[in-house]
Amino acid sequence: MRAVLDANVLISAALSSRGTPARLLLAWQAGAFELVVSPALLAELRRALAYPKLARLVPPADADAFAAWLGRTAELAGDSPGPPPVRSEDPADDYLISLAAAERAVLVSGDGHLTVLAGRIPVRTPAQLLAELASDPATSSWP
Repeated sequence: MRAVLDANVLISAALSSRGTPARLLLAWQAGAFELVVSPALLAELRRALAYPKLARLVPPADADAFAAWLGRTAELAGDSPGPPPVRSEDPADDYLISLAAAERAVLVSGDGHLTVLAGRIPVRTPAQLLAELASDPATSSWP
């Protein structure tokens, strides 16, 4: 299985090593799924981690190291130039839908604008993906 983790999931993993998002990163490191990132996703992650309220919790050097590690170790895909197969109510999320569709990956997010699309595209919350991996690690959701 391939998965695109929304920046909010990656940020949650950086903030707490005990939460579900962090357990997802551990599952990825253990080979349970392929993590796909793109330049736009890494840029969003860096931008968000630089916000003052997050920079107080994740020091800039740690944030940079986290984003660089993801860029080196996850599968780096190009940013999808085309429109998404389904649009989010938040146009800023459309690049994630395009990336997941182009890479035939599950989109993992806690964002309600994306999780509401679950009947139309393969999108899961972090907890849903962990449960899916536990029950059948070979599951794939894109046709």
